[in-house]
Amino acid sequence: MTPEDQEEAQPLLGPPSGSAPRGRRVFLAAFAAALGPLSFGFALGYSSPAIPSLQRAAPPAPRLDDSAASWFGAIVTLGAAAGGVLGGWLVDCAGRKLSLLLCTVPFVAGFAVITAAQDVWMLLGGRLLTGLACGVASLVAPVYISEIAYPAVRGMLGSCVQLMVVTGILLAYLAGWVLEWRWLAVLGCVPPSLMLLLMCWMPETPRFLLTQHRHQEAVAALQFLWGSEQGWEEPPVGEHQQGFHLALLRQPGVYKPFVIGISLMAFQQLSGVNAVMFYAETIFEKAKFKDSSLASVVVGVIQVLFTAVAALIMDRAGRRLLLVLSGVVMVFSTSAFGAYFKLTEGGPSNSSHVAFLAPVYTEPINTSVGLAWLAVGSMCLFIAGFAMGWGPIPWLLMSEIFPLHVKGVATGVCVLTNWLMAFLVTKEFSSLMDVLRPYGAFWLTSAFCILGVLFSLFCVPETKGKTLEQITAHFEGR
Repeated sequence: MTPEDQEEAQPLLGPPSGSAPRGRRVFLAAFAAALGPLSFGFALGYSSPAIPSLQRAAPPAPRLDDSAASWFGAIVTLGAAAGGVLGGWLVDCAGRKLSLLLCTVPFVAGFAVITAAQDVWMLLGGRLLTGLACGVASLVAPVYISEIAYPAVRGMLGSCVQLMVVTGILLAYLAGWVLEWRWLAVLGCVPPSLMLLLMCWMPETPRFLLTQHRHQEAVAALQFLWGSEQGWEEPPVGEHQQGFHLALLRQPGVYKPFVIGISLMAFQQLSGVNAVMFYAETIFEKAKFKDSSLASVVVGVIQVLFTAVAALIMDRAGRRLLLVLSGVVMVFSTSAFGAYFKLTEGGPSNSSHVAFLAPVYTEPINTSVGLAWLAVGSMCLFIAGFAMGWGPIPWLLMSEIFPLHVKGVATGVCVLTNWLMAFLVTKEFSSLMDVLRPYGAFWLTSAFCILGVLFSLFCVPETKGKTLEQITAHFEGR
C-alpha cells in the first residue's frame, strides 16, 4: 500500500472501538442478500407440492412417473454442487454484490422454463438451472452478510441465511396448497426479482473493495452500512492479494479453517436430516393425521421458529455452545427414532419405508398409533435441535473463518462438499437401510451426531464477538 493509500484508509485502521456501530442500513443490505437464500429455500421446497401435481397432470401437460419424480427432486442438489464451484470463482472475480445479482438470472430462467415446460426434459432442465442458482446463493449470501456486518450482530444476521432458507421452504409448502405446479413456478420468480431490485442499491462489501485497492469506495460503503467507521479493523496488507495456490495449504491460517469448514458440512449431512425429512409425511400418516401434506407444513413451521430463536441468541450464546447443545438433542432424537423402527420391525424381507413403519405384532391399534407418536415426537425434536445449531451454524462459520485471499476457493469447496454429501445421503440412505436395517441406519446417524458434538467441543473455535481479522489471527497463531 502506498503512503497515499494509507492516508485514505486511515479511518479504517486500528483495533475495534469499544462502542458498537449503530448503522441500520446494514440490516437492509443483509435482508436484500438473504432474499437469495429465500429463493433457494423455495426452489428446494417446490418439489414437494409440485411432484404430486405433476404426477396427476393430464395431457398435453408433462407428467412425471416415479423415476422422473425422483430425479425432479434430486437434480437440484447436482446443480447446486456445480453452483458451489461457480460461486467460489465468481465471488472472487466478480465480487460479492455482482455474484448475488448474477445468480438471479438462473433462478428466474429456471422457474420460467418450468412454467413453459412441454415435456419432462424441460422440467428437469429448469430444476437444474434453479439448482445452479441455489449453489451460488448458498455460498455468496453468507459471505456478503458476514463481510458487511459488525461483530455484535454478525451471528444474528448470518443465521438469517438459514432462517430465510427454511422460510422459503415453508412458503413453497403453503403456496402448494392453493397453486398448481405452473403458478407455483411463477411465484418462484418473485423473490429473486425482488433481490435484483434491492441489491442494485446496496454497496459492495468494504473488504472486497480493499482487495481491489478501492479505498475511498470502501470507506463510503462502510459509512453507508454502519453509519461510521467505529469498530472496523482493516485486513492485513497481505490479505489484499487474491489468489489460491496449493502451497497455501501448508499454512495453519488456511488448512485449519479448511478442515473445520469441510468437516462441519459433512457432519451436517451425516446427521440424517434428509432421511428424517424423507419420512416426515409417512410418519404423520401412521400417527393418523388426516392430511399428510400437513406434515410438511408442521415441519416447516418448527424449522422457522427454532431457526429464528437460534438467530436471536447466536451472538449471546455463541456458536460452539449451540452446536454442542444441538448435537446432543439430535443424538437423543435419532436414537429414539431408531428405537421406534426397532419396535415396529417386521421380518427380514421388509425393504420399503412403508413396511418399515408398519407394526409387526398383533397389538391393539392404539398401541401402534402410540408408537407412531414416538416417531412424531422424535422427528419434531430432531428438527428443532437441528434448526438451533447444525442447520445455520456451519454456513455461518464458513463465512467467518476463511482469510480473504482464499475465501472464494475455500467456501466453494465447502459448498461443493455439502451438496455432494446431500445428494449421496439422499440417494443411498434406503440402500443403507437394506444393509443395516432401518434402526441400524438411524443409530449410525446417531453415532455421527456424537462425533459432531466431539468435533465441536475440541476443534471449533468460538467466533462470537470477534472481528473477521481476529478470527484469522487466531488460526495463524498471532
